[in-house]
Amino acid sequence: MAIWIAVLLGVIQGIFMFVPVSSTAHLVITQHWLIRQGQDLPPPESPEMILFDLVVHVGTLVSIAVVFWSSLRQLVAGIIRQAWQWAAAGGRARQELLFLRLGLLCVASVGVTAVVGFTLKATFEQVFASPILVAGTLTMTGVLLWWTDRLSRRPRGLRQINLPIAAVIGAAQGFALVPGLSRSGMTIVFALFSGLKRRWAAEYSFFLAIPTILAATLVQAIEVEIGDGLGEISLTALAVAFVVSAVVGIASLKLVLYFLYRANLKVFSFYLWLLAIVVAFGFLDPTHI
Repeated sequence: MAIWIAVLLGVIQGIFMFVPVSSTAHLVITQHWLIRQGQDLPPPESPEMILFDLVVHVGTLVSIAVVFWSSLRQLVAGIIRQAWQWAAAGGRARQELLFLRLGLLCVASVGVTAVVGFTLKATFEQVFASPILVAGTLTMTGVLLWWTDRLSRRPRGLRQINLPIAAVIGAAQGFALVPGLSRSGMTIVFALFSGLKRRWAAEYSFFLAIPTILAATLVQAIEVEIGDGLGEISLTALAVAFVVSAVVGIASLKLVLYFLYRANLKVFSFYLWLLAIVVAFGFLDPTHI
């Protein structure tokens, strides 16, 4: 993989990771296009290319840490402090353990994601090889975003997040492993459908990305190591793409928060529907892939 390609893919991931239009779909579409132009790349559905996609996703986790640093630090410190208090009290809670409870709910969400992901992994990976299927999932994401903006004011705060809500968000994240179903879009949309206020839907979604993406990357890295290795993808290319996605992702995350808090996610629906048409009928010819 040429370094300029690593930079390009890192920029694409950084821009579209948080904008709810599926960064994975944009990576897959771009990779198919580059291959058709004669660039030396592994197929998008190959283990090493999926690992590359996950590594640039890890890069954008840095963006989450930067933008949400205050909230993230408060959450992590609160979980550690309250876990110690709970253990010191012999497992008897004498006060509300909100941060610890939220941490455990995130674990539950990740667990549901893992069940969905492992169960349907082979099916999901087939979508990487089919631009026409990606066009369909992009259309679906656009419909969900449009519907979300029509919802009334959401009543639930952090204290109202329970296990069923965590499970719903985790399942939505699991299905978002399919290219075209935006992870941020799916988790935020189903959090809003569950009644969460927009701010908490966003923060829960983005914090949930951290353990989920790290775990998925580790699993994929083990698969690649056991298999044929990175092949045409160098460690330098991975490192460059990682850094680029992290830097670009900061601006992208701030943009999506601006639109989310104002209930204007539908602006991305038009883009998704246009992109789906371009992919299905003009941008790529599936018979040549």
